[in-house]
Formats: sequence, C-alpha cells, structure tokens
Amino acid sequence: MTGSPLRLGTRASLLATTQSTLVADLVRDRLDRDVELVEVTTEGDRTAAPLTQLGGTGVFVSALREALLEGRIDLAVHSLKDLPTAPEPGITLAAVPTREDPRDVVVARDDLTLGELPSGSRVGTGSPRRAAQLHALGLGVEVSDIRGNVDTRIGKVRAGDYDAVVLARAGLARIGRLDDATEVLDPLQMLPAPGQGALAVECRTDDLRLAADLAALEDPHSRAAVDAERAVLATLEGGCSAPIGALAEVAEGDDGDELWVRAVALSHDGALSVRMSASGSPTDAAGVGTRLAREMLADGAAELTAAPAKRQNA
Repeated sequence: MTGSPLRLGTRASLLATTQSTLVADLVRDRLDRDVELVEVTTEGDRTAAPLTQLGGTGVFVSALREALLEGRIDLAVHSLKDLPTAPEPGITLAAVPTREDPRDVVVARDDLTLGELPSGSRVGTGSPRRAAQLHALGLGVEVSDIRGNVDTRIGKVRAGDYDAVVLARAGLARIGRLDDATEVLDPLQMLPAPGQGALAVECRTDDLRLAADLAALEDPHSRAAVDAERAVLATLEGGCSAPIGALAEVAEGDDGDELWVRAVALSHDGALSVRMSASGSPTDAAGVGTRLAREMLADGAAELTAAPAKRQNA
C-alpha cells in the first residue's frame, strides 16, 4: 500500500460501516491505498424522532460533511438517497460505485406477501414515499411510522408489534439479511427513492488528486441512473412537497445505450398521483430527469400536497 492511510468517515450503524467497508476495499484494490474507518455521529443517529420532524434530507449527511471540511476525514461514504440534491460548497461527489438492486422489500410475519396480509394489518415504514404508495395499493392495511436500524425494524415484526415492514433490498443484501425478505416489490407497485441502492463517495473539492483517484471507483451506468433520478427529485422539490419515487436504468438500444426513467409523485394519502416515464441518452441523464419532472409538474404534481409534512424518502 502506498502513502498514508486515507481516513474514511462513516456512520456507526452496521449498515453504514458495511457500506463504508465495501468502499474501503475498492480503494485498497483500485488505488493501492490503505484506509481506516472513522466513525462520525450524525443528527439522525441521535434521536428516535420521525425523520419528517428532523428537517428532511441531510440529517444523516451534514456531520460527515463537516468532518470532511474540517479535515478530520479525507472521504465519506453515504447512502446516496440521503444526499440533499443541492450542491454543497467545498464538497465533490467523486464516485458512484456499482449500484445494488434498488427495489424495496417486505419483511412480514409468517412469510406473507403484501397481498396476503389481512385487512387491518399493521405495516411499518418511516418513509412518506413508501406510505403513500402502500395507501395507493388499496390493500386496507394500517400504515404506521417506524424508526430504528434494520435489526430493530425486523425485530418488531418478530415480536408481533408489526405485521410487516418495508425496507430497501440493498440494505438487507449488504448486511447478509436478504433471506428475511418475504417479497421483493415490483417497481410497478412501489417505485424506490431516488438514488436508493447506490453509494455516494465524497471528498473535498480542493483535494484534486484524491477526487481524480476516486473516479476509478465510478460505475458510469449507476452514475447516469442516479443523476437522472436526482434531477427528477430536485425539480419536483422546487414545485411540490409530495412523496416522490423514481427509478432510472441504462439499457442497450438499437443505437447504443438508452436511459429509461420512471417517476411518481403522490398525495400523502396515496389517493392522487402523477406517474410518467421518459427516455434519452445516458450522457444527458440530468436533462432527461429534469424534463420528465417538469412534465409532471405541468400535469398536476405541484398540487399533490395533501399533507404539510416535508417530504423525506427514508
């Protein structure tokens, strides 16, 4: 290994340290640099309050960014869906490694699927995006707020406090708990959060050499997909406070790679929604996402504000 160890900032949870270890291994393999993990406690880690009461996006990110800017760490790893869409001065998104499966999963009692749960079953989620889409499915389940890490949430199903919880498949896969999932949800039923399943590797903008080196961790298809999804989110956030889901994929077309984007904005009770899709070139990923979101706003997404709570895709 060459040079002094790079200090990689991470939240202390099992999922966060697992994700950071994945990136650390990539750095060791591709950059021939040693890495040490530095745990940083964020605002979202200090409280059990619902995320919507904590100010929305950024509650898991700001402390890591502060540590970067203060020079206490050299790079940071986040779940990309936690990143605010607005650029952060002094911080560069240096790489998006290969994305995990972005879909949501159900962990239910007795190995049940969502459709098999009896009417009135209690389903836990901390995400208004998931809650709205659960309501939209019209299954007659009771959607209840839940906080805590993956083990805590699954434990509440095992204890009988909830009949099911909805989680990100990527998180379960990364910590070796995918066997706990009783159903993988089709995006036609539930579009994931923009950026779900992807990791974000950030460093200081003025650390030009490290930023250039970290580009070796980049997966171009993953970057194009999340750029499109985040452009959808950024544009819709400017015009509505509705729960938002988006999923982009790069597929081989007749004339080369094509980017396909699907997005939905819903009222908080799931009764109303605007759902659209678009395609374009992966080299214009942000443009494809922005244009799609503008069409959604023009089609009524701006009016989907049935509840005043600030949107958060947890």
